[in-house]
Amino acid sequence: MRKVTAALLGTVLTGTLVTACGSDAGDTTTGDPDGRGPITFATIKDGTGTVPELVEQWNDDHPDEQVTIVELPEGADGQRQKLVQQAQTQSDAYDVITIDLPWNAEFAARRWITELPPDQFRVDGFFDAALAGSQYRDGLYSIPHFTGSAMLYFREDLLEKVSAEPPTTWAELAEVCDEVLALPEAEGMSCYAGQHDKYEGLTVNFLEAVASAGGTVFDEQGRPHLDTPEAAEGLRFLVEGLDEGRIPGDAVTYKEEEGRRAFQQGELVFHRNWAYIYALVNADDGSSEIAGDAGVTVIPGKDGPGVSSLGGNNLAVSSFSTAQATARDFIAWLTGLDTQLQHAEGSAYPMTRTEVYSDPGLREQYPYLTVLKDGIENAQPRPSIVRYGDASTVIQNNVYAAITGERSADKALATMQQELTALTQGS
Repeated sequence: MRKVTAALLGTVLTGTLVTACGSDAGDTTTGDPDGRGPITFATIKDGTGTVPELVEQWNDDHPDEQVTIVELPEGADGQRQKLVQQAQTQSDAYDVITIDLPWNAEFAARRWITELPPDQFRVDGFFDAALAGSQYRDGLYSIPHFTGSAMLYFREDLLEKVSAEPPTTWAELAEVCDEVLALPEAEGMSCYAGQHDKYEGLTVNFLEAVASAGGTVFDEQGRPHLDTPEAAEGLRFLVEGLDEGRIPGDAVTYKEEEGRRAFQQGELVFHRNWAYIYALVNADDGSSEIAGDAGVTVIPGKDGPGVSSLGGNNLAVSSFSTAQATARDFIAWLTGLDTQLQHAEGSAYPMTRTEVYSDPGLREQYPYLTVLKDGIENAQPRPSIVRYGDASTVIQNNVYAAITGERSADKALATMQQELTALTQGS
């Protein structure tokens, strides 16, 4: 099956909110939809070296359509800034670009990326939520490259000492922590941390907390929905965690890497992070103090297993590319099943095709795949609104003010509701 069905293209999953907005690029572009030739692939740094190896395979088979990799800045904010600069100047420097999942609506609405012909891409094997995030106004504008859900890492050795199972609720997490932290070998440790610095990761942690309490930050009509008991429960999970000491005070400076280092240095019982850190925290080369002692499970929620925000990156064709036909072919090849299987073997990045997670060899290589797949299938996409970057800034500012004690939780939610309402109404 190589065509996207009308039903699938017409689907907007719960939590995927599309807000119309005018184009900043105008009605014409300088690109060539039929152009072929060498292309530039603007993407995130691959520490495993797998993407360069795959690109080399492509280049061996396409001598007249060579791909050159250009690494985007580290961090989502820097990546978005660079891509926006290129688009606003209608630069043809990039042909294939890597965009964060919630940027799809903004880049499509502003005509910075091209609509993709659905009959060129075999999309029936992707996770539904990841594919829904690739659409804008019933059109396909990007293809899922990486996806992922948060996982709860835990000290398996310490839980075994107190005969505890991995927690499925926030209350169980607190109870297990109380037991573990009473152990002599847990002296100086803290209970839990995610990503609590004022950046995109804090937005993601807040969205997850609200969803895991049964709520949503935006309703199905795209309106902010923060004046609810569920939103209050989600924010209180973070605020009370810091107030009561379950989350260490310095966690307000944690991004992914700071939290990962704290966990693998033995400072945390539980840690919320992505799949890529599994190999790092279990590395037996002396870099991790807890190698072999880290387990994973789905993140907990208020009354049961939690709901992760869907992570990941998509591949899109720049509207200003002069070799768009080659760019489309390269994306179709890089996101095809055979290439994704090769990619998964060489790196810990979560792929976007469901069949990858059933491969016996990969399941042996990556024991967490079952947990990861369960999390992805239950995850919610981040809001797909045109002004997502501005909305994320509003959320970060208010949540950070609440967890650092600068603003009460109730005041933070009320301010968020007001500012997000003004933002979405003004799109």
